[in-house]
Amino acid sequence: MPTVLRVGPYRFYFYSEEGKEPPHVHVEAGEKKAKYWITPVELQKNEGFRSGERREIEQILHQNLTSILSKWNEYFKINTD
Repeated sequence: MPTVLRVGPYRFYFYSEEGKEPPHVHVEAGEKKAKYWITPVELQKNEGFRSGERREIEQILHQNLTSILSKWNEYFKINTD
């Protein structure tokens, strides 16, 4: 599970076996977890985050979208040429 970003209490990461799914990122903070599609940013699954936390996570994702997508493509060896 490579961590691709840490902001405040949030850790953003990928699972190694999920490269065949559309680009997405998992987020955790303590016992809370979520999964977001990243093109476009959209909540796919939520386990415990409240609406204010989800808005904060989505803002972080929008601010770091290019970097996260680049790391996704690099990690899963996706050629963007």
